[in-house]
Amino acid sequence: MKGLKIAVSAIAMAMIFGASAKGAETVSLGVDEAVAMAKENNLSLKAARSRVDQAEGRYLQTRKAYLPTVSLSETVMHTNDPAAVFTWKLRQGVIGQQDMQFATMNDPDAVTNFQAGISLQQPVFNKDAWKGRSAARAVRESMAHQYERAGQSIGLEVKKAYYGLVLARLNLDALATSIAAMRRHNHEASKAYEKGLVTRSDMLATGVRLAELEEQKLVLLDQEQTMTDALAFFLRLEGDIVIETKDGLDRTGSVTAVLADGAPVDTRSDIMALKAAKDAAEFQYEMADAKSLPRVNAFAETTWNDDGFPGIDGHNWTLGLSMHWTIFDGYANAGRKAEARAAGMESGYLYEEARERSRFEVRRAARNLATAASRIDVASSALEEARVSLDFISDRYRAGQAMMFELLGREGAYTQAMMRLNKAKFDYVLASSELLYYANPN
Repeated sequence: MKGLKIAVSAIAMAMIFGASAKGAETVSLGVDEAVAMAKENNLSLKAARSRVDQAEGRYLQTRKAYLPTVSLSETVMHTNDPAAVFTWKLRQGVIGQQDMQFATMNDPDAVTNFQAGISLQQPVFNKDAWKGRSAARAVRESMAHQYERAGQSIGLEVKKAYYGLVLARLNLDALATSIAAMRRHNHEASKAYEKGLVTRSDMLATGVRLAELEEQKLVLLDQEQTMTDALAFFLRLEGDIVIETKDGLDRTGSVTAVLADGAPVDTRSDIMALKAAKDAAEFQYEMADAKSLPRVNAFAETTWNDDGFPGIDGHNWTLGLSMHWTIFDGYANAGRKAEARAAGMESGYLYEEARERSRFEVRRAARNLATAASRIDVASSALEEARVSLDFISDRYRAGQAMMFELLGREGAYTQAMMRLNKAKFDYVLASSELLYYANPN
């Protein structure tokens, strides 16, 4: 009864998946096509690209450290303030003898002044701003490397989902063969039991084994849908879809031991991102240290004053140089230097840790690859032996020289051998991708 319930559940699940697939859109993809599509459409990768653009914008702002600031202004004023009236008339060039009388100077008539002006401020020596520009450039480089690594990480996740989908379908095919064979055995066992040729125990054993296979099929169907959903998420495929995989789990190319032993991890994108972040932290400290130095800036201004718009009659100009030096700021800059020094040490520790961890990751991926290659050879031999054994015991069973439990045992061993070989191939393909990812995809 339990086997019957599981079989009915499996049929219902298959009907659900089949019904959803009938109206689903089919997308045929190779693994490289899937990776390319993910890199084009994935939102997290687009967010990483936006962070690079933000860093580029901040770096662009630092050009102010050496480029001039130019502004244009137009001001209108109407006043009877004695000092202002005298000043504006003087600038307009209309001061006269009558304006020099004490009574007129103390109680002048109101005047209107339109002033048009152009001002320029040019940095001359601002070492802290120069260091800030260097820090912004290092941050921009770090973000660019992070974006590149994000693309590589998305590619690896897509490969895991893609090959996971291939593995689930290969195992489903293996189970389908076993289920078809087991249904035949179950039918034969039922007929033999009716004729009194086998025991009730043998007949029930085939039903139990069939139920076990149907239960495994339920799990694999769920895995297939999970991998399909994962791929759809990474590729941003919306709606009810069925993904057809063009690539299998066959070995393609090779990753040599030389790559594993001498992998240039220092040029890996995430390591270079941490190195750039470390450089940025050092520049931040130098910037804080440079704030104790004076800042020197030049300025120039030219103005036109008139009693009517736009005010371009009376022309005046001014040139100058200013120096600003903060001698003591209540230890504010000392605190900034201490903070920047600690941040630099933190960045250095993270960088060194990542370099050491990367070597461990490369060695582990290389071992996984070698192990998976050996497992493929062992599993291939085991599968052939299981097939020969199953064929032999099947012939003996049909001749009445073997028991049902022997046939079921050989069938189970053959099915497990097929699935172990599929898993070994999956692990090999995945280990190959991981080794390239951890060593240096470039």
